Parts: sequence; structure tokens; C-alpha cells
Amino acid sequence: MRWENLSGDGSAESPALFGTDVVTRTFDTPEFRGMTFHEVRARSIVNRVPGASRMPFEWTVNPYRGCSHACVYCFARGTHRYLDLDTGEGFDSQIVVKVNAPELLRRELGASRWHGEHIAMGTNVDCYQRAEGRYRLMPGILTALRDYANPFSILTKGTLILRDLDLLRSAAAVTDVGISVSVGFTDEELWRTVEPGTPAPERRLDVVRTLSGHGIPCGVLMAPVIPFLGDSPAQLRTTVRAIAAAGATSVTPLALHLRPGAREWYMSWLARHHPRLVRHYEALYENSAYAPKWYQRRITRQVHELAAEYGIGPSAPGKHRRIEVHPDRDPEPEPPECTQLTLL
Repeated sequence: MRWENLSGDGSAESPALFGTDVVTRTFDTPEFRGMTFHEVRARSIVNRVPGASRMPFEWTVNPYRGCSHACVYCFARGTHRYLDLDTGEGFDSQIVVKVNAPELLRRELGASRWHGEHIAMGTNVDCYQRAEGRYRLMPGILTALRDYANPFSILTKGTLILRDLDLLRSAAAVTDVGISVSVGFTDEELWRTVEPGTPAPERRLDVVRTLSGHGIPCGVLMAPVIPFLGDSPAQLRTTVRAIAAAGATSVTPLALHLRPGAREWYMSWLARHHPRLVRHYEALYENSAYAPKWYQRRITRQVHELAAEYGIGPSAPGKHRRIEVHPDRDPEPEPPECTQLTLL
């Protein structure tokens, strides 16, 4: 574990992210058994998105590093390398908690250099993962954003967001608030093996129902669509139908992508659970962390057609912020109805 000279890009030249007064805790309760929490005091909490990114916002807030949702495909696994932590089981069980996040955010929002730009949350690891039930960082974060009428968005798989329903409603009364829930599939067997620490897909759709019922529009990021395991026409139809029934304002598909850190862990999982698919994945992801364009177009077209059939569609202007799928490279031109976009 290393804390000194740790920067966002891992270089020694940039300012360290955390102080060195780290407190490490374990809790002997069923929900936290086998997990270790590293309580740190962050030196900044509003993070600028790298300049090469194509995302439509420049700023994020991430109160945690590591995630107990344990999604085997999670692209953020590689970030644990900056702390000399394992990107496999270590990412799932070694959680960094920025305990001063709410007070630090309030100070940064009040600084004269801050001009009220949009802040995205849940773009790295889930801010409503299991640890949030104990550390309760989000109420203070949401209160600060509300008090400064600062626009924000949240992407989550966590049902714990409903605990903060009143705060979300009061924030939405004074600023632009976008909420999206991630549901890539509704297959329970697939969910139990690929997303073992998350609430069931149906419980996440309950979040969509509840938020929509309280006047907070909620979209669904249908991610990831998993090749050969969750992408059959019947599976896509079942998932889109369930999303529509939950009252989602929009649905946007995103095919599985496998960045370094995630790729190794996912392929190891695949070899154990679906060995016959290993060679197919090696061919599909041979030249890139992203599925081929033809595959992305096919999935996007199918989902959009189903969404239109069930009365919903892709994100519309003014509803939710949109994040480009491939922030680190220029995409090939595609027809608007076939582009893959994530929500926020």
C-alpha cells in the first residue's frame, strides 16, 4: 500500500491525493466480512476529467475507491494499481473511503475559482455501494450540491440511493439533477455470477419506479450488454420490456468493454464459468478493449428498436447528461440512431 506521492495519474510530480494519516478498519458484521476499509483524508474531491476525454462534463466526485459490487467486468479495476492494490479480489474488498468528502466538497464549491460546472458521480466506482450504508458520505455531498445549486448527475446500481430521496427532490427543485440506474440484463443466473455484490436487477428497476413516482426522471444505462451471455434477441427484449415497465425515461445500451485490469479478471472468470467462450472473446476483443463497431451497431440498433416498440427511447436533449462511450479515442462517424452513448 502506498499513500505518499500518489497522484491521479500515478506520477510523483503531481500533488498527492491523500494525506498520510490513514486509518485501516475491518468490521465483523456479515455485510462487511472479509472487507478492509482505508479511511483517508482527501486533499481535493472535485476531480477534473483528463483533457483527452470526450465526456461532456469536466468534473467528477468519487468518495470511494474500490467497490464491493464486485462486478467482474468493472473498468475501474485498473485504478487500484495506483495504490499497489490487487485489481481482482483487492478491488472488491479493499475500499478507500474519503471520510472528509462532504466538508471538502462544500469548501471547494464555495471557492471563488469554482463556477458551478456540472459534477458527475458514479462514473468511476459506485457512490452507493455497500460502504455508503456505514459511512454516509452522500447525504453531506448532496446537501452541499443543493445548497450551492450546483448541477450534478448520478449513475448507480445501488438501491441505497432511495435513502436520499428527500435530498434529491430538494436538490432537483433548485438545480439540474440527472439520475441513471445501470441494468445491463435481467437474467438472474448471469447476475449472480457476474455482479455478485449488487442488488438484483429487479430491485434496481424498483429504484427507477420509485424515483419516477416521486417526480425525479430516471434513465437506464443498459450496461454492459455481455457478448454471448446476455445479448440474444430474447434477452434484449426481456430487459428492455422490464426497463419500460419500470417507467424509465430512456434506455441506452453499452456493450461490454475490457480495459487493462478488468480484462485479466474477467477473462479469468470466463475461463472458470464459460471456458467454451474464451476463444470467442479473444477473437472479439483481439485488437481493442472495445467490442468491434459492427457488434456495437447491432446491439444499439436492436435495443433502440425494442425501446421504440415499448414506448421509450435513447436519451433526449435536456433529459440526462450524455457521456461518450469511447472518451479516449475518436469514434467513427455513425448514424445518430445507431450510436452507443451512456447516460448521465
